[in-house]
Amino acid sequence: MSSDADYAAFLDKANQDTGTSTASSKGDSATTKISNTDIPQNLQEVEQYYVSEADEPFEPMSLKWDRNSLPSDNEFAGLVGHSGEASTVDIKHFDPQGQYKDVIAAVKAAGGHEVKVYRLQISKTRAEYYVVAVNSEASKIVGMKAKAVET
Repeated sequence: MSSDADYAAFLDKANQDTGTSTASSKGDSATTKISNTDIPQNLQEVEQYYVSEADEPFEPMSLKWDRNSLPSDNEFAGLVGHSGEASTVDIKHFDPQGQYKDVIAAVKAAGGHEVKVYRLQISKTRAEYYVVAVNSEASKIVGMKAKAVET
């Protein structure tokens, strides 16, 4: 039978930094850069989590866009550097209980009245949701991004 000191040494070794990045999911992300222009202040102040098996925070995002309408699913995927499956989710299906109304309101305030939710399939169990609107005056798409684990 091992002593407490042996067990503590085992735990210490198991918890040592191996020199590899803990952000190994970086390759699972649709993009390493979700902004290429200034992010509106009101989006930076939103503090809410997307509820899934991972409960990830919403992150503000802003991308250059010179059109007055929102992009198609494939155009949006291209903007964020995603080459996999992309789709649009109806807001009522994205937020059936109204728990993300603050996120949607902030995106409307930063962009326009038309808010769209894009879903990018990252892997079999991972997806990213983008709640976005067009800010025509600033020539950009603004919104919030959330990562989800869905098994």
